[in-house]
Amino acid sequence: MKEGSSAFEAQLESNIHSFTELLGETDDFVVRRFRIFAEHEAAMMYLANMSNTAVVNEDILKPLMHTPPHLQNRSIPMSQLKDVLLRDVIYFNNVKSVQTIDSALSDLLRGGTLITVDGLTEAILLDTAQIEKRSLQQPDTEQVIRGPREGFIEQLQTNISLLRYRLPTPDFQVRTLSIGRVTQSKVAVCYLKGIANDELVKEVMERISAIDIGGVLDAGYLEQFIEDNHHSPFPQTANTERTDKAVANMMEGRVVILVDGSPFALIVPTVFNQFYQTTEDYSERYLLVSFIRMARLLALGFSLVTPSLYVAIISFNPELIPTEFAVAVSGGRAGVPFPSVIEVMIMEASMEVLREATLRLPQQIGGALSIVGVLVIGQAAVAAGFVSPITVVVIALTTIGSFATPAYNAALALRLLRFPLIVMAGMFGLYGVMLGLIMIANHLLSLKSFGIPYLSPVVPGNFEGMKDTVIRAPLWSMWRRPTQLHTRNKRRLGKQVVDKLKQPTTNVLDPLKVGRERSKTPNGDTQANHNDPGGSHSD
Repeated sequence: MKEGSSAFEAQLESNIHSFTELLGETDDFVVRRFRIFAEHEAAMMYLANMSNTAVVNEDILKPLMHTPPHLQNRSIPMSQLKDVLLRDVIYFNNVKSVQTIDSALSDLLRGGTLITVDGLTEAILLDTAQIEKRSLQQPDTEQVIRGPREGFIEQLQTNISLLRYRLPTPDFQVRTLSIGRVTQSKVAVCYLKGIANDELVKEVMERISAIDIGGVLDAGYLEQFIEDNHHSPFPQTANTERTDKAVANMMEGRVVILVDGSPFALIVPTVFNQFYQTTEDYSERYLLVSFIRMARLLALGFSLVTPSLYVAIISFNPELIPTEFAVAVSGGRAGVPFPSVIEVMIMEASMEVLREATLRLPQQIGGALSIVGVLVIGQAAVAAGFVSPITVVVIALTTIGSFATPAYNAALALRLLRFPLIVMAGMFGLYGVMLGLIMIANHLLSLKSFGIPYLSPVVPGNFEGMKDTVIRAPLWSMWRRPTQLHTRNKRRLGKQVVDKLKQPTTNVLDPLKVGRERSKTPNGDTQANHNDPGGSHSD
């Protein structure tokens, strides 16, 4: 077998033999022999299932086999043949010449068409790739009521074009790499020049370039290699299928990473408050959004500490609950054979199994299973005395709270941390809950994403950044980009816009003014405004 790094030879049959040996006995490899201008022996090679055969036949093969009128009765020396083919004959835009077999083979495997001519030590490569792709649609994992409905798909070029459509500026930069010894997956690092910090872009490129793996099939592969703490349950890179979210983060100074074959984009660096925010937060008025964000944070707290608090209070501190409620709880627990910690652990484990089964089943069956699991199984467990009714209520509140977290990977981390908190509550009561929460807070304080503290802008504190954390300030008041990103251009809004917004508004259609104003005539008299339907008209 020939080495992939060898150069093309002048003998046509030798080049064909090299590619035949490299590709092996694959049935979709097509070798089409023909004569250029009925004079020069040549061969066209491509993969049948990867190339656009209509383009190959009409725009490439046909012009090569039929001599153009302006080249008839003209002898073309071999030294000029390549230039004549590229400039005068081939009706194709994306075409280039290649000197080595390895570079030609890489493009051939991606859907390119290769033309070799007997007597030439170079080959002509045309990008004729045609891969089936799905249509643009709203991402199922990030539904919004108000906002764009388009999301990324698996094709990298389409995803870059979606970003380019929203960022028609020369500052939008794309740098590509190939990762994976076998898959050679294309990875695109996208950012806005003049906004993103140059050191951040350099660090992202270095971390991705250092990855040596057999194949990259999804953006999640890269995520596990480039994060700072590989053992933390909390995600240190955000992911999204929404183009508007990716663009918004680039405009703040972050870097977006796209992988060919994956509909998810990675966003770095990432801080904790991004995981309970949505793109819809910036389409609504700030008072409504602030209320919704606080509701999400409340749900986040419910999903993390409710089961452990229930276990701690029932097992160690029942005096903390009102007497009437304590009597009702004890009556409901009468006959339950397990202590509260075991009871909650069984229900939590059952809920996780039910949730996973619902996700993996087809949509029609999964919806029915969730209803059966919640209603039938829960009621049967209570009736059989297996669990108490209050336990079912606590687990239901916990599950609903986890569903309210917008980011699935962050919600998954909270679901995992519930179990050690329940165990510590069963062993030490409220002290165990507080100790567990302190350990979680200490871990969050130690995390960084590409050098940025995970809890910023809260810790370390930054007033401008806090305008977009628990509550969202008006858009016109957030005129600075996030300080922790150290962006080159720190202003979101122009200074003139900020100054103008501070001035009082002009009510041009104020009913106390419109229709009451009178204009001066040239001789100094006043004339009624004829636009006023209730005004008087002079004779």
